[in-house]
Amino acid sequence: MELFTNQVLAGIATGAIYACMALAVVMIYQAIDHLNFAQGEMAMFSTFISWQLMQWGIPYWAAFVITLALSFVGGIAIERILFKPLAKAPVLTNVAGFIALFAIINSSAGLIWDFTIKQYPTPFGSSPFLGSQLISTHQAGMIGVTVLLLLGLYFFFQYTRIGLAMRAAASVPESARLVGINTSWMIALGWGMASAIGSIAGMLIAPVVFLEPNMMGGVLIYGFAAAVLGGLTSPFGAVVGGFLVGIFENLAGTYIPGVGNELKLPIALALIISVLVVKPAGLFGRHIVKRV
Repeated sequence: MELFTNQVLAGIATGAIYACMALAVVMIYQAIDHLNFAQGEMAMFSTFISWQLMQWGIPYWAAFVITLALSFVGGIAIERILFKPLAKAPVLTNVAGFIALFAIINSSAGLIWDFTIKQYPTPFGSSPFLGSQLISTHQAGMIGVTVLLLLGLYFFFQYTRIGLAMRAAASVPESARLVGINTSWMIALGWGMASAIGSIAGMLIAPVVFLEPNMMGGVLIYGFAAAVLGGLTSPFGAVVGGFLVGIFENLAGTYIPGVGNELKLPIALALIISVLVVKPAGLFGRHIVKRV
């Protein structure tokens, strides 16, 4: 029973990271109807920036906040410079843009910081949480930061004018334009927020997977799996999907013979395919009907 509880709690901790990635993916998907294949690389680059700031002597939480701000501005810049001109371009053109962005960011990180693995500090430590061997202080910190982030986003989108405008621009853009909402800038703000959320995922998972330019590849796949499971049109579903994928991944690796750590990633890919076949809209997503 203790092993089961340990795996569930560890799954919730990693699921918190997947929830952040899935939420970032869904926010951009709702804005432009495309999956951002470079979301993981954007998070990785932001994590390197925070690491560099700490190398220059800036305290962890100050570097954390500065990185969030830089990631937000960077996300807006990417949307304005690269994807705003592609708004009416064919789907494959946008896919090529995402792949190009992926390659550029990955190569740039390798050029600036090289491809060697680096240690990334944690402000939470790695001792048992509250004296319990079931979960470490870093895992508890991951869960705590993610919960605070999700609560903040809930109040932002539920009770602020900008949050409500962003929701309107994502769900009913034509009606939003009619009431005077600048949907173009709402999309840009969505990119900025998605980039900042992704950077939080990167900074929280870096002490676990270590820091290097390819660190977010597997995390992004789990994020995609969570987004597909919860529904690409549902931010709430993305969060629930993230926690479910984290728990399922840990339990499968522990209790299904032959899976182990090596086959956890293929399980996430199999989950994506299964959900798309059985319930394409996901658990909480809505079917989108378009006039032709």
